[in-house]
Amino acid sequence: MITSPKVVERSGQPYVGIKSVVKREEIGPTAGKLFGEIFGWLGGRGLAPVGAPFFRYTAVDMENGIEIEFALPTGEAVAGDDRVLADVLPAGRYASLLHRGPYDQLYDANAALGDWIKEQGLNVEIVKSPSGDRFGCCLEVYLTDPGVEKDPEKWETEVALKLA
Repeated sequence: MITSPKVVERSGQPYVGIKSVVKREEIGPTAGKLFGEIFGWLGGRGLAPVGAPFFRYTAVDMENGIEIEFALPTGEAVAGDDRVLADVLPAGRYASLLHRGPYDQLYDANAALGDWIKEQGLNVEIVKSPSGDRFGCCLEVYLTDPGVEKDPEKWETEVALKLA
């Protein structure tokens, strides 16, 4: 189930993450490994995330791999290191919807959001490049902890694309 898409205004959000290039079928196993590492990295510095984990898709090349930042929001900007990057999600207008259900349905939720954006005459902030489509900001925010809520039909994920 997805909610009706809408345009929302988002503030800038500091975060830390680890960037990886993966095939679509590798996303889940990679996320499990890297989120554990990022939570440990924050905890080792006496910090905790201030919101839900998210994926920031930075480049999509379905043939060669999807460049994803597996990330956690922080209360303030922090310094990264050679493994963990520190950045800020850009403020601005985003097209957004809420998906409720298993993660394997998120591809369809992203497609539905893209279709709605076109129907509305809006444009996504995107640059075509040899390494794939590079997004201004393309997010999946994992609002439900599957370790707490075991029923995948109840998992909620926000899908958001920064508008040009």
